Amino acid sequence: MPFDSDFTLKPSRLVSGDTLGIIAPSSPFDKQKFRDGLVVIEEMGFSVFFPENIFEQKGYLAGSDAHRADIINSMFADPEIKGIICARGGYGALRILPLMDFNIIASNPKILIGCSDITVLLNTLYSKCKLVSLHGPMVQSLANASDQTKQSLQDMLLKDEPLSLRCKKSVVIHPGQASGIMAGGNLTTLCHLMGTPFEPDFSGQILLLEDIGEAPYRIDRMLMQMKLAGCFDRICGIIIGTFKGCGEPDLIYQIFADIFSKDNFPILAGFDVGHDEPNLTIPFGINASLDTAGGMLTFNESPFFN
Repeated sequence: MPFDSDFTLKPSRLVSGDTLGIIAPSSPFDKQKFRDGLVVIEEMGFSVFFPENIFEQKGYLAGSDAHRADIINSMFADPEIKGIICARGGYGALRILPLMDFNIIASNPKILIGCSDITVLLNTLYSKCKLVSLHGPMVQSLANASDQTKQSLQDMLLKDEPLSLRCKKSVVIHPGQASGIMAGGNLTTLCHLMGTPFEPDFSGQILLLEDIGEAPYRIDRMLMQMKLAGCFDRICGIIIGTFKGCGEPDLIYQIFADIFSKDNFPILAGFDVGHDEPNLTIPFGINASLDTAGGMLTFNESPFFN
């Protein structure tokens, strides 16, 4: 079914008892942590479903590209599946983009939850279908997640309340206020989308950026590449999540300050979003407002249509 590219596509809000489908678009995962994570999801009040062949492996991938894409397409097409959460990140989501059926996805909008390598899917589903998604923890990480991480995900999925995040340890890099569509995710993964047919357009968006295990000079290089490519020309603002294992936070913040020294959009660092704990769940694809003075990121609409 054709879809209106100017219309934001919001999935239905989940209710207790709904079934979450599990997909593995990227790397293989630890089976015990996977099953422990399923227990956490069930304790939140959801049923879970995953195909038995989700455990397939092909080197550093969770099965062939066609296998991983088929699972995603079938989960969106299945009316019994009310939402979808990824088993883990790693690498591999980039490879399946040409195999995804965006017409099926747009005709069956469902919430997709993930982070890290799943950044590829979150941003592509918005650029291709205008589908709202959730940047949040995945099944494997839920096995050892903090109570705050788990509560944030559960509240996002089940509570119909205005959402705002206060940055408790905020570092203001550029002061100011801005409103725009929330997007972004893992810096490395976003950088690898550039120059592909799936390159996102960040115009009018507030970008979350986070990463793990990248040397400071690599963060500098990726930000510079994207800046020179014009990726940041029309963005509204940046929020900086965790950069775990990337060096001292002050050094990372200085890199952002240097690269964006001549830009006038607000930049606020210190959000608990990314590869560290806690990893708070935030929606992509809906309007948000950033206020560096109050250290606040406020979402101005629900990620669900009811």
